[in-house]
This record gives sequence, structure tokens and C-alpha cells, in this order.
Amino acid sequence: MGDDFLGAGVIVSLSRPGKNTTGLTILSPELSAKRLEVLGDIISGLSRVTALWDPTSGASQVTLTERAAQSLNLKLQILEVRRREDVAGAIRAARDSKAEALNVFASPFLASLHREIIAFTAEYRLPTIYQWKEHAEAGGLVSYGPSLAAMWRQSGIIVAKVLKGAKPADLPVEQPTKFELVVNLKTAKSLDLAIPPSVLLRADEVIE
Repeated sequence: MGDDFLGAGVIVSLSRPGKNTTGLTILSPELSAKRLEVLGDIISGLSRVTALWDPTSGASQVTLTERAAQSLNLKLQILEVRRREDVAGAIRAARDSKAEALNVFASPFLASLHREIIAFTAEYRLPTIYQWKEHAEAGGLVSYGPSLAAMWRQSGIIVAKVLKGAKPADLPVEQPTKFELVVNLKTAKSLDLAIPPSVLLRADEVIE
């Protein structure tokens, strides 16, 4: 399971990965860009967004999200987070730049810092979107991304095929089949943010 197999050069293509490699991509670049649209649906007149980026995850998320920001007429600021100690300063910089929302890019490192990010974004009253529903459940405003439970099931099926003799290089890299939009209304209320009914209607889970 990986963020961006193609961007990292791990495989040749999704359909014929080669290199004795297969797996499950979580479409991080595409979904990081999609999360800008979700923020725009939630915050009327959104114009300035900051993204937290772990440079070790590669540049694909930056490229696609910048492209999406241009198409949505958003001013996008990218801030690097290389160490745990960078979180507070990055979120403070986002606030000082008048960002109206924060997009946390996908990376195992940033995911491990979700509690710190949630705490500081609450302190600076910055609406924030995350990759995993577990982060919205932990107090983040909203999340949009693959279902972890469904992905683990897909991963198990791939492993079973390999154990039965299939060559990894001949197995297509699979993509998520289920995506979840989760909204935390308690967090929205603490930010004095009214979530539009259209967003609540299409949410897979609303936390009250």
C-alpha cells in the first residue's frame, strides 16, 4: 500500500507495474487536490488555502494540488513539515498569511502528527481537512479519503493471489474502491462554521 507508486518511480504503470512489484495505491496526489474542492464546498468564498507537505512523500501532491488551486481560483501556500517541531510554526505561518483553511497532505509522517495538528489548528481557529476519517473522529473538522478498512481487505486479496503463485509484476496495482467524507459538527461549531446542508447530505459520517 503506497501514496504514489507512479510518482515515486516504483512501478512502470498501474496496469502492468513490472519490477516484481504490485500493491494498492491510495491516490494521494489526486485526493489532495480533491480536498481543495471539499474545502470550497464547506467555506463560502474560499480564496486562500495553506497545505502542509512532507517533502519525503514526493512532489506529485504539490503539482496536482497547485493545478487544482489554479482551476478553482485559490491562492495556495505550501509549507514543509520535516520534523514534529515544525508543526506549530507552520500552522502559525498559515494563520499569519491569512489562510482561510488548511489541507494536510497525505504522508505517514504527517498522519502520525495528527493530534498536534488538530490541537494547533483548534488554537488558531483554522478549518482543516485530513486524509483519514480517524482524524476527523479525533477532532479534525473534515476528512476525505479512502476507507482504511476496505483497503486492508483489498490488500489481503492481493497477498492471497501472490501466495497462490501469481507474479506481482503481472498483477495490476489496485485503486481504492470506497471513499469517505466525514464531517465533525462539534469542531465546526467550535469554529463558528456552518456546514452547508449539501455537504452534510453527501457525508458518509457526521460526528455530533
